[in-house]
Amino acid sequence: MPGPAIAVVGAGAMGALHARVIQSSPRAELAVVVEPAEAVGRAVAERFGARWAPDLSGLDGADAVVVAAATSAHHPIALEVIGAGLPLLVEKPLADSLADSEAIVAAAAAADVPIMCGLLERYNSAVATAARLTRDPVHVNAQRHSPYAPRIRTGVAWDLLVHDVDIALGLLGDQPSSVAAQFGHFHPSSASDAEDVAEVQLGFPGGRLAALSASRIGQRKVRSVTITEVDRAIEVDLLRQAVTIYRHVAGEAATDDGLGYRQQTVIEIPMIAPLGEPLAAQLAHFVDLLEGAADPAAERAAILPAHRVVARAVESAAASARR
Repeated sequence: MPGPAIAVVGAGAMGALHARVIQSSPRAELAVVVEPAEAVGRAVAERFGARWAPDLSGLDGADAVVVAAATSAHHPIALEVIGAGLPLLVEKPLADSLADSEAIVAAAAAADVPIMCGLLERYNSAVATAARLTRDPVHVNAQRHSPYAPRIRTGVAWDLLVHDVDIALGLLGDQPSSVAAQFGHFHPSSASDAEDVAEVQLGFPGGRLAALSASRIGQRKVRSVTITEVDRAIEVDLLRQAVTIYRHVAGEAATDDGLGYRQQTVIEIPMIAPLGEPLAAQLAHFVDLLEGAADPAAERAAILPAHRVVARAVESAAASARR
């Protein structure tokens, strides 16, 4: 029996990836690609055996929708999809402001329509493995750096930082008691209100800390998280989906003059719990949601915490810039 027919709204880079994953899934089928730019939309639709539609009037026959349009369009598209009673997965961030994100979640709750946000790192095998191995974290350090991508108009706080905020909240299990942020605006092609670098410090109950760095002017792609406990550190390479655990044993001078250093460290390389391609694992969870195997209320509740922290970071950075 074929699975739910899913529409993809937006045929850019992420929309094409979603279309590929849906088309190759044994649990879903790609119904339509909605994209106002006909040449772009038709090309993606034909590549993955779907029909093309120029706007949301072409959602007939779809059981659910993936919204992968530009972030600035998420709010109106999501509200229209919810108004049509269709479950939806919206690429992160849910919208480009906290108020619009809250409005989308509230509308989905009022209409009793299942909704997900594409916080993709939740489905990264290395992140899931590290979370399972973590016992009592006191500090989380994350770097998410990328080369410049002119097509992305949103600043790095909403575009990149939201992922690592979501990871930190999941590991530390609380909303932060303090948020301090500074943003940098450097690239001449960026919009004046779109930051290129975000450095954020989060303080949590019990004195625990998180330090998060996001940049879109890096010269290489970096996706790393280090989880520090009192007696060990867990390093996560999100790109290679690898986890390494370090435990310091001893340290001493390597030479009599003290100019060298010798350290003994136990290194563990745990087996990764394989979830497969993160986008495919995310789709599988979305289908679970559509089929009633996942809790829609719990899914809605898991969307806004990271968005609220990003909004606090934006406010903190603006206050810092005024000083």
